[in-house]
Amino acid sequence: MALSELKASGVKLSLDDFGTGYSSLNYLRHFPFDTLKLDRSFISDVPATPHARTLARAIITLAHNLNLKVVAEGIETEEQQAFLRAHGCDEGQGYYLSAPLPPGRFFEFASAAASFPGEEDVGGSGVEVHELEAH
Repeated sequence: MALSELKASGVKLSLDDFGTGYSSLNYLRHFPFDTLKLDRSFISDVPATPHARTLARAIITLAHNLNLKVVAEGIETEEQQAFLRAHGCDEGQGYYLSAPLPPGRFFEFASAAASFPGEEDVGGSGVEVHELEAH
């Protein structure tokens, strides 16, 4: 299988937009993902509504029990970020953290984010800065 070969070569695999469209729980059984990207539709009502909180917590717990890292998409408020951080979400992305950036500005942002007190190096070798702490 091509995905298994990619993973064996050191490529990290993410399941994007989990919970919508064609993404399925079945994918988690059959493909060697490293990361689950929680779709913004599960984040938009967090922490305001009980159902949204319950679903977000359940998906984070499920992913961690499968040894997957969780990236929350679409974080737009401090309250969403705080809720996700408090419930163990590993990383996040969204306008609250930063608008999309052109390459030159990305490297400036990554350098600044890496210098926040208590921050891990978020510049690393990745293409996106996801750390929930980076603001």
